[in-house]
Amino acid sequence: MDAVNDFLIFLDGFLGSAIWFPTFLLSVGIFFTFYLGFPQIRYFKHAIGVVLGKFDKAGAKGDTSHFQALSTALSGTVGTGNIGGVALALHLGGPAALFWMWMTAFFGMTSKFVEVTLSHKYRTETEDGSIAGGPMYYMEKGMNAKWLAIIFAIATVLSSFGTGNLPQINSIAAGLESTFSLDPLITGSVLSVLLALVIIGGITRIAKVAAAIVPTMSFIYIFGAFAVIIPNLGNIIPSFASIFSDAFTGSAATGGFLGATFAYAFDRGVNRGLYSNEAGQGSAPIAHAAARTDEPADEGMVSILEPFIDTIVICTITGLVILSSGVWMEKFDNEFQRADMNFVSGHLLESNTDHKQELFSYLNGDESAVTSYSGDVILQNGQIQNLNDFTLIAARSFAENIVFSRDGNAISGSLSVSGGQLVDTAVAVNGRSLLHSVPLTTVAFTRGLLGDYGKYIVSIGLMLFAFSTAIAWSYYGDRAMTYLLGAKSVLPYRVAYVLAFFYAALADTTIIWNVSLITIVLMTAPNLFGLLFMHRDMKQTVTDYWKKIDHGKRKT
Repeated sequence: MDAVNDFLIFLDGFLGSAIWFPTFLLSVGIFFTFYLGFPQIRYFKHAIGVVLGKFDKAGAKGDTSHFQALSTALSGTVGTGNIGGVALALHLGGPAALFWMWMTAFFGMTSKFVEVTLSHKYRTETEDGSIAGGPMYYMEKGMNAKWLAIIFAIATVLSSFGTGNLPQINSIAAGLESTFSLDPLITGSVLSVLLALVIIGGITRIAKVAAAIVPTMSFIYIFGAFAVIIPNLGNIIPSFASIFSDAFTGSAATGGFLGATFAYAFDRGVNRGLYSNEAGQGSAPIAHAAARTDEPADEGMVSILEPFIDTIVICTITGLVILSSGVWMEKFDNEFQRADMNFVSGHLLESNTDHKQELFSYLNGDESAVTSYSGDVILQNGQIQNLNDFTLIAARSFAENIVFSRDGNAISGSLSVSGGQLVDTAVAVNGRSLLHSVPLTTVAFTRGLLGDYGKYIVSIGLMLFAFSTAIAWSYYGDRAMTYLLGAKSVLPYRVAYVLAFFYAALADTTIIWNVSLITIVLMTAPNLFGLLFMHRDMKQTVTDYWKKIDHGKRKT
């Protein structure tokens, strides 16, 4: 698995972690924001009216209402990215990462408006009478580029696993295990059965479940968040100040946090912002294409609300909980994940500024005097005896109080390390380090009025968030399979989807997140190219729409 993780990191270096991707993503949103005259601001009020059914027209084609389509799309976006993704972004990029998540959301509101409008415009009716839509249809019909549509559809199937499936159940299992000591095997088994029961019913059942879950889970989560924010109000202004002051400079080292450059915060913030709201990825248009309306721009208006609710509201609340509570720079007792551990040569000290800077450069792949350690770890009752030979880094922080064990028993003897990684995969390593992803958010929720009960809010919210995301993404994947191979391919896909869902409950969290980083880019890049190509079509569609709307009423 170490080799797999290293390969994923290598690929990500050319994709999501390369500067071209976040720059391209933001640039498309910025372009359309100016090209269409800031629709995320001008059309916001109108979008609310559309969701409320103010412009509904009897007899319009579609499988879902505007609210159900919005709920389905939100259930696909409001997931682990809002709980674990924000925490991971802050862990990697510091407070500045949240600023770039906001930028991704603001300009993403326009990107979402464009991709949903075009996908709805070129949707089609399948053999079984249901509606199918998404970027692959505007690519084929609007661009006459079936080759690009096929690439996008294949990427959608891959991303349905990498984005909507694997990270969701993995985070649920980790959260329930840490909070309720529930075996991931039980979590994976029960939720896999429930997932199968829901997705077999297709979009109609998925939409109904999503419409029920989304408002419920949002209320529970926001309630728990404010139970932390209120007693930490004195830290809110300093938190906001650090978000803005670090946005273009990066975040300095503080506590156990080693610091982050501007480029690193920018990349992690934009990448995690995309994972959270999926603006430009091309996923939500598949759900919106099923909405009952004959006006593509109607549904495009609805989608403007998604990044706002998902990132600007919910992710900001999560970010403020983590920053105001201060847990993002504290170390906690935990079991280190293999992908988070790195043995480096020499005895480095956290109190030594030069050591910290060299280590920071090493972790970011820059030129550094620090090198990976290869050799032995000498142990006595689980304690390191040759401390001067190496330093253990866990979750991008200096590990402390380290204990090595196997099957619950402390190890005495020697263990081999090669290229910075333990050779024996059966060894468990415990100690104190920074936390990231769901465990970090869970700890933050205990720093409020609810005390330790706050972690139950995270577990319940996470389960609802992530499960609804997995449901929505199963629909995105089966629409892509329908496009590629026809309706007969949907059942085998759903079986594979459920099996992967079960497997990921037991997999390494860091590897799962690295898979998601890669599949997101594979799906997003062709969609962004397609949107730019269709810019004139989009502007004409919006112009025609407003000719039919007069002062908040549909012209007859």
